[in-house]
Amino acid sequence: MNSHYLRIRAKNSAINGRNYNQAESGAKADDMPAQATATVGRAPQYVTILIGANDACTSSESSMTAVSTFRGHIDTALATLKAGLPNAKVAVISIPDIKRLWEVGRTSGSARTAWSLFGICRSMLANPTSTAAADTARRDRVRQRVIDFNTQLAQACAAYGPNCDWDGNAVFNYPFAFSQVSGWDYFHPNAAGQTALAQVSYAAGFNW
Repeated sequence: MNSHYLRIRAKNSAINGRNYNQAESGAKADDMPAQATATVGRAPQYVTILIGANDACTSSESSMTAVSTFRGHIDTALATLKAGLPNAKVAVISIPDIKRLWEVGRTSGSARTAWSLFGICRSMLANPTSTAAADTARRDRVRQRVIDFNTQLAQACAAYGPNCDWDGNAVFNYPFAFSQVSGWDYFHPNAAGQTALAQVSYAAGFNW
């Protein structure tokens, strides 16, 4: 995968630093403050943030993170980064459109089995073949929560100042295909999906 780091290094061969990953599987916005503190300890010059899918993809619609709570965690994390890394560039990436995951995967028996077996993103993916009004409305509300989270991310990044770049919903708007989704859990991106994510988010970010 041609990551942000490799793309930046390709333009500046003098760069030979380390690429640290503070991300954790299943992380939510409430994990961000601690991750930000750990990131400051690494003293990077460039920080990428992709958070929020797991705040919307929960065991039920009612257990999704509240928008105000989400924003509070993001503000705390960004304040830590700004205080500890005043000269670092911060790229904030929009949350993918998780309703599209349902759209591209609902006709796959393998995907439906994995979603059910692993209890994946039940707020969106429960009853995936249902066309009942209640299920349709639920999916739309979960998608709206993602949109609301992205709005908060955009606002928080703008408040941060010129060292923060918001991707302008580039990742949210990217029409990923079923072939770019993991064949294990049918939720995370596979190698092709990760490559596309890196390309789309990098193109929408800082002009290195």
